[in-house]
Amino acid sequence: MFNRFLLLFLVGAFIIICQSLEARATEKPLFQTPDAEHWADSVLNKLNLEQRIAQLFMVAAWSNKDSTHIKDIRSFIAEKGIGGLIFFQGGPVREALLTNDYQAISRVPLLIGMDAEWGVSMRLDSTLRFPRQMTMAAIANDSAVYKMGNQIARNCKRLGIHVNFAPDADINNNSSNPVIGSRSFGDDRENVALKSVSYMKALQDNHILPTGKHFPGHGNVDVDSHFALPLIVQNAEELDSMELYPFQAMIDAGLTGIMVAHLNVPSLEKCIDLPSTLSSSIINTLLKDKMGFNGIVFTDALNMKGVTLCFKPGTLEKLALIAGNDILLYSEDITKSIEEISAAINNNEISKESIDSKVRKLLMVKYWCGLNKRQFIDTTNLFYDLNTPNAQLLQKELYEKAVTLLVNKDSLLPFRSKDSLRIACVVIGDKMKNPFQERLLSYENMDLFYEDKDAAVSVFNALYGFLSNYDYVIISLHGTTMKAQNNFGISEAANKFIDSVLISYKTVFVSFGNAYTLTRFNNLKSAHSLILAYEDIPITQSIAAQIIMGGVDAKGRIPVNVSKEFSRRSGLNSAKPMRLKYTLPEAQGMSSLILNKIDSVAQNAIRAGATPGCQVLVARNGSVVYQKSFGKETYDSSDSISNSDLYDVASITKIAATALATMRLYEKKKINLNAPVSKYLPELKKGNKKLITLSDMLTHQAGLKSWIPFYKETLSDSGYLQKKIYRSTKNELFSIHVADSIYLKANYQDTILNRIYTSSMTDKGKYVYSDLGPILMKEIIESITKIHFEKYVDDNFYKPLRLNRTGFNPRSKFALKEIVPTEIDTVFRKQLIHGFVHDPAAAMFGGVSGNAGLFSNANGLAIIMQMLLNKGTYGGQRFFKPETVDLFTGKQFANNRRGLLFDKPETDTAKQSPCTKAASPLTFGHQGFTGTCAWADPEYGLIYIFLSNRVYPTASNEKLSKMNVRTVIQEIIYNSFLNESNSAN
Repeated sequence: MFNRFLLLFLVGAFIIICQSLEARATEKPLFQTPDAEHWADSVLNKLNLEQRIAQLFMVAAWSNKDSTHIKDIRSFIAEKGIGGLIFFQGGPVREALLTNDYQAISRVPLLIGMDAEWGVSMRLDSTLRFPRQMTMAAIANDSAVYKMGNQIARNCKRLGIHVNFAPDADINNNSSNPVIGSRSFGDDRENVALKSVSYMKALQDNHILPTGKHFPGHGNVDVDSHFALPLIVQNAEELDSMELYPFQAMIDAGLTGIMVAHLNVPSLEKCIDLPSTLSSSIINTLLKDKMGFNGIVFTDALNMKGVTLCFKPGTLEKLALIAGNDILLYSEDITKSIEEISAAINNNEISKESIDSKVRKLLMVKYWCGLNKRQFIDTTNLFYDLNTPNAQLLQKELYEKAVTLLVNKDSLLPFRSKDSLRIACVVIGDKMKNPFQERLLSYENMDLFYEDKDAAVSVFNALYGFLSNYDYVIISLHGTTMKAQNNFGISEAANKFIDSVLISYKTVFVSFGNAYTLTRFNNLKSAHSLILAYEDIPITQSIAAQIIMGGVDAKGRIPVNVSKEFSRRSGLNSAKPMRLKYTLPEAQGMSSLILNKIDSVAQNAIRAGATPGCQVLVARNGSVVYQKSFGKETYDSSDSISNSDLYDVASITKIAATALATMRLYEKKKINLNAPVSKYLPELKKGNKKLITLSDMLTHQAGLKSWIPFYKETLSDSGYLQKKIYRSTKNELFSIHVADSIYLKANYQDTILNRIYTSSMTDKGKYVYSDLGPILMKEIIESITKIHFEKYVDDNFYKPLRLNRTGFNPRSKFALKEIVPTEIDTVFRKQLIHGFVHDPAAAMFGGVSGNAGLFSNANGLAIIMQMLLNKGTYGGQRFFKPETVDLFTGKQFANNRRGLLFDKPETDTAKQSPCTKAASPLTFGHQGFTGTCAWADPEYGLIYIFLSNRVYPTASNEKLSKMNVRTVIQEIIYNSFLNESNSAN
């Protein structure tokens, strides 16, 4: 009974398999439609035999070669009538123009192909590079592959490309493979199959012909078929269960094109050393009959040593057609090949009907690609169309999802400690301050080192010893290769150095090579953190740095088995982002095109002499989406402004220093906003200021004078510094550093304060902007805390926020070349003010005052504003309660727009506002006299920072304000919002 049941089961299974094979054999390929057949027949009938043969050739073409090459290609097209071109290196515009020229002279429209596995950038400059297939395999979601393939297909169509020689469906089950490696989706057949099908479908859905390659599987070899014929030793059953699996999955899903590799596969082809390209058993019997492929078959390049070592041009092409190939790629001798194939037809080695069948199939592909009509590429906006903001965003998102965190002991990453860390960042195989180090510096101060991969052992040994001075070491490895045979390009000295550091120091190791580079290190489990970035390009360098510092969270999973410790699908999720992320505008619903209008506004301001240079930063929802620097430090300088340069931010000090300290004291109940100022400054109890309150003073309605020119009283009648008040060298009595070789008498600050205490008053309750209140507030802070103001804000805010480029008196911490000069002071200090505070009163307080004195770059201010937008948290720490932030940044009085030290938009339309009308009433921030502003809008999660030195060479230059530069830029920012109704009119 059981045997009968088993027999019936086997018979039924056999019938199902036969029906499946029959269905595969009879189902037409996607490109074979009645219209395509009709057009193909009409074209075929107009071609003679040699022209039909020529249609089966796709000739290699370059857009970066000389006129001789172009002349040869034109000859192949016009005289031979070849069927297509496969483009290699060049540029997009050059290729487009050449394609137009070649199509114009071709009797039958040309089929244009390209190896664009990771996008057209695989061959063309100035185009987007998408992740390699190993990198894509680190992403769990297969839809990501479809999205990438969809964008690559659009770029192909824009360039007049019809065939993408992708996806690579090889299972890379040999880590020593010298040619596939990171081009494969990995060593897991299911993952390779799923992602290959996704990529294939994306191309076909856009009428781009995919070619699954390299059939029957190029993954398990250790020889490059460009240079020799690789041997596949697996038996037929092993190949069927592994190498052929992704190809079968694609065929079952409707694959239209396939590329046959140059491989020696004895288990599938009995003829000794016969390449698979020339094997009828592999192409006809296996691929077409057994596996049911009915699409179009391409050879791999016929100039590769895997086939040319044994077969001469002409004979090779003839044998390839006999074996079952349809299209011949990269023949070394077109003329000889056509002659040989023609002779073979006359000798009955090849039937004319088989040639016609192949040509007919090719013509149907051309029809499916739209080549029944002449196609010419419009080069207008070609660069933009190939690099659209949405495509750039996709690129960034794909890499973000792929970068893999493999080790993270004690949840080290992202760095959280509020204490100052001594960190060394060592780059091996790249330049100093590469994008990885630059991005790290936007979060954390660290010492930078770099070494060539081939540096001497003694050099590495010296660096190894020096690293003992640091709490943590970050090592990044760059410039690796794909070849295991040469240790992936990692020298023995570099290898030993990294292994030694891993075992000796608290180390964060980042490999910017493919997964197999990890096999070359013995101590990876000793790493405190290990990141695999897969590819060595600026975008992955930025992402890895952001993972380390908490701007981006790690999500990737390693797609191959590297070792026992790091098996396939290994990977950790890092903590959710807690610091600023650096991304593209579209990621936050903003338009790159519109934001880029800021460039012209900034450049026009510089040309008009409104400022020598500036920094502009825009962030939304915790992500920096625009950060650029423009111009020079001075009009006659050769030094361009960089994002790291420091500016005197002037009155932004009031919110980025004084307000923060005041908020801290408020939360600690050390101050009462409704109490009189005289409670904290007893000197005021007997004067005209004894009743003014802190809230009135901090909102500029206490009745204080707007300004007192303290410095004027220290000048002689001739306008020079009085010698009894100043000295050119520092000593115990003259210790306040005002400018180069200018030291103020140490007790003169008491004189300044007394002038404020005894100054006249204006109408109390009337809004009059005054610097005197913030100056007094700094004195109150120091009186309560018994800590110098500079140290208080540094210890409580700048250090824990990791603001390594924000603080007072920058000359003591930074080189002058990193600090932007301000005014050439011809009245007070009679010199260029460079690294000293511009504001005269703040200068007389030694560069540290409540009204001015802070220096920063835009990035540092953005972090402060983001902390406030976050209702008092940043980097995993809480600085303020949400209600404290709301109180200080909110409007305090009906007829006064101000918050507590914070400025706000003017809601009375009859009055001038410091910011655009598009800003919400919740907006808070401040402007600065030197040509600066910092604004945050909670309603839209928006931050805008503008820094300049418009006071150079003289503070009388008011062009920046008259041109309304800061507000115009702010309006552009609001106009950049996509699908929102708050854009400025």
